Amino acid sequence: MSQILPPTACPSCQGTVEFVNDLLYCFNKMCPAQWGKKLEHFGKSLKIKGLGPATIGKLELDDYPELYELTVQDISNRLGSEKMASKLATEIEKSKSVDLQTLLPSFSIPLFGRSASQKLCEKISTLEEISEKSCTEAGIGPKATANLLTWLEEEFYPNEYDTNLPFSFSATKTVKRETIGTVCISGRLNSYPTKARAAEALEQHGFAVKNSLTKECTHLINESGIESAKTQTARDRGVIIITNILELIGE
Repeated sequence: MSQILPPTACPSCQGTVEFVNDLLYCFNKMCPAQWGKKLEHFGKSLKIKGLGPATIGKLELDDYPELYELTVQDISNRLGSEKMASKLATEIEKSKSVDLQTLLPSFSIPLFGRSASQKLCEKISTLEEISEKSCTEAGIGPKATANLLTWLEEEFYPNEYDTNLPFSFSATKTVKRETIGTVCISGRLNSYPTKARAAEALEQHGFAVKNSLTKECTHLINESGIESAKTQTARDRGVIIITNILELIGE
């Protein structure tokens, strides 16, 4: 029986491969197979509809900025469809408005995902403010921090993404509204077609919405007029009974 030998080169880019924990890895950042997956992840993160594996293969891009240099005609020539080209061009244009917390995880930085990006962007306003100190203050782990800083030093700035990509690289600050009450919705509604729509309206006006009558509840919505067990429990607890959501939120 002949001995099976491990490959000495990456089948995609022919680059050198290395063993890490008994697994072979290609560390060539320009490896076509890896780049295709990175661009696919980039498209999904920025919600660019139509930028799937087949399309990526036809576009033949070598770097992120090239995606934003494409004209509708360029896309049409490569995809062979004016309709698909028009739709994809629109999606690419829409993606230019993403904020920093959405953009950073799209670059496939190891261990740095959406959660870490959100935490970091609560502490900073622009990409220039990223540092070991700001990452530590945001509660980002040392490995994720090191990966992010290495990516900035070895990929982001050398490739001039700050000038070659059409993003503002600014974080969107989430304004947390003060909760003025906690609401539970019981029974059928008259003011909204669904409980989901009602909950959305209540939250927009500063109310927290619970699925059950917890001890935190300050209001119970009962627009049906039926004296249910839940309504009686609410009365016993001194919870305010609301028969019209629109009156509660002032609409």
